[in-house]
Amino acid sequence: MNIQKKQQGFTLIELMIVIAIVGILAAIALPAYQDYTVRAKVSEAMARLAEGKTSVAEYYSANGDFPTTSNQAGLNTNPNTDIVASIRYIGAAATTPSTLGVVLQAGVIPTNTSTNYSFVLSGITQSGRTLRWVCKPDAVAGSPAGTALETKYLPANCRG
Repeated sequence: MNIQKKQQGFTLIELMIVIAIVGILAAIALPAYQDYTVRAKVSEAMARLAEGKTSVAEYYSANGDFPTTSNQAGLNTNPNTDIVASIRYIGAAATTPSTLGVVLQAGVIPTNTSTNYSFVLSGITQSGRTLRWVCKPDAVAGSPAGTALETKYLPANCRG
């Protein structure tokens, strides 16, 4: 009686094909994941700006004009967290729409660990002494200075 044994396991070619597919998927997924983690960090900066937006909006609502300094606006300009290096109030005069800028810590973007990036929120006046905030990538002056953040890293409500 002749019984043949059936081959068990995978051939070398089959294993190499699986490894190639996994490598291709990793090459596609890794940059997308890195962008996602940077956007999550930038969202923390946006949450830090919420305090500033509220302070400036309250001042504008109560006084009818914008604060002229960050102290007058009641801002914590130096939160110095792992993500946020500083928050800047950029108001030139009481009648100039206010701008809040945030400077991110160096290293938030993994491809450039030595640059501080930044973005700003501009307050636009509306009827009834209310403000609408518009987000945009922009350089923020001061120490540390911030280089304009790439649009792809901004939170979704800022990219539209």
